[in-house]
Amino acid sequence: MTSWVGRTTRLAVGALALVLLVTPTTTGRVQLATSTYLCTGYAGCQAAGYGNFGYRTASSTMYWKMYAGHNCTNYVAYRLIQSGMPATRPWEGNGNASNWGVAMASITDQSPRVGAVAWYRSNVSPAGSNGHVAFVEQVISDSEIIVSEDYWGGDFHWRRVTKTGGGWPSGFIHFNDRVVEPTTPPVITGSPAVGSPLAVDLGAWTPTPSSVAVRWLADGAAIPGATSPSYVPTPDVKGKSLTAEVTAVLDGYNPGQASLATAPVAPGTFQRTATPTIQGTPEVGQTLTLTPSAWAPEPRKVTTQWYADGVALDGATGSTLVLDRSHIDKRITARTTASAGGFKKSRSVAAETTPVLAKAVSITRPTVVQGAAKVGSKLVANVGAARPTNATASYRWLRDGKRISGTTRNTYTVRRGDVGHSLSVEVTWTKRYFRDTVESVAVTGPVMAVSDVRVRADVKRSKVTLEVKVKAPGSAKPAGTIAVTLGGRSVEAQVVDGKARVVLKHLKSGTKPLVVRYSGTDLVLPDVARSTVTVAGR
Repeated sequence: MTSWVGRTTRLAVGALALVLLVTPTTTGRVQLATSTYLCTGYAGCQAAGYGNFGYRTASSTMYWKMYAGHNCTNYVAYRLIQSGMPATRPWEGNGNASNWGVAMASITDQSPRVGAVAWYRSNVSPAGSNGHVAFVEQVISDSEIIVSEDYWGGDFHWRRVTKTGGGWPSGFIHFNDRVVEPTTPPVITGSPAVGSPLAVDLGAWTPTPSSVAVRWLADGAAIPGATSPSYVPTPDVKGKSLTAEVTAVLDGYNPGQASLATAPVAPGTFQRTATPTIQGTPEVGQTLTLTPSAWAPEPRKVTTQWYADGVALDGATGSTLVLDRSHIDKRITARTTASAGGFKKSRSVAAETTPVLAKAVSITRPTVVQGAAKVGSKLVANVGAARPTNATASYRWLRDGKRISGTTRNTYTVRRGDVGHSLSVEVTWTKRYFRDTVESVAVTGPVMAVSDVRVRADVKRSKVTLEVKVKAPGSAKPAGTIAVTLGGRSVEAQVVDGKARVVLKHLKSGTKPLVVRYSGTDLVLPDVARSTVTVAGR
């Protein structure tokens, strides 16, 4: 249980230890006054399921300058070196067990921990005058522990110790059992799939570590260069289970460690960032072009296949497709497929076209509109000719380029509302499997209102007063000028709001011809009114 300086003292104290401890010699449980021995001897403990951690064969070596063989200090020094302590004793001077807790007072307290040294002062049961040390194997509670130990002049044991039963250590020396521990465990965020980022949330540790390192492994093998909290699985780890080893380091403490495992890495998934589209006119002889798809990450290979009504077209695997007669009346689409090692294939389909047409109907003789652009006039669209010859024509009349509701015949009667507007007819040539051709034929000039001139004459002897009214449906109050001829006399007057007044005096008696000519306007046609006026004698 201690290292000795002189042989004489060594023998004397060894004898004392034998008297005090009454060392058991069987592997069964022996209840002593101070504690319960679970096993005795290297072989006995091994048979009872308790190991000696290789000390049986290593006990002939001195550790930390302690005497070899059955010796509590040599056994504990061996165990500490096994757990990572240096081969040199961490203090100078007295190596007796009683001095361990004194020399290492700065790391000695009353808290039992696995891996700590259970230290006994001189003559504290089961120690003799030079103290005793044991290795804490298990902490059942704050008042119950299990230790392994060896005794100078005695044997190797495992022992259960309770505070109430006596034999409780004077203190616990924490050489390297102090561990940086997580208060919030590290976790991996993200889904394990090729190309999908994973990240380790390092959690929180106590005491606060000086550094926290991460190492990634695949099926237990370290991944070269993968030593940061983030990692993007590559194709070579597909199907393997990943492990993130987290190590928190602080001087004076054993590193805190956490091992985080994932499910096997799944194949990666491409994220489509652009959908392909088909450009071009679906018509025989035309070329359709497929704008490319886009994915993240960028795939290693992209293939294309064109389809007609859902059936793959042989050899149509390029970015363009020239339409021929075999495609007539079929809808064309294309599919692109992205692939790369470790990734699931991703397919992207372009929206299908309208049915492919042979070509556009061609006009061989244009349509002609007959009729005058004036209110009440009937316009007639004399249809021309087209190829193929059995193409049919449909009609739609327009006012200022906008369709007039209900006008589906080749004739149209000009209306009051058309005055001042431009008229045209839209002829649509249609043939199955052919693209429609639209022919637009304009009616010459804006629509004019038709004027109606009416004259009332008031005759008083040689004086004639003429009241002239001009009406023009579609033009509410026509303006313009009138020229009046009565017999050999002529006079002009202005039409204001559709009215004019003319007075002629000193006329000779007799019946005289009257002519009233209205000049019209930009939107009202001219007109002439004729009659006779009888002037009485003076």
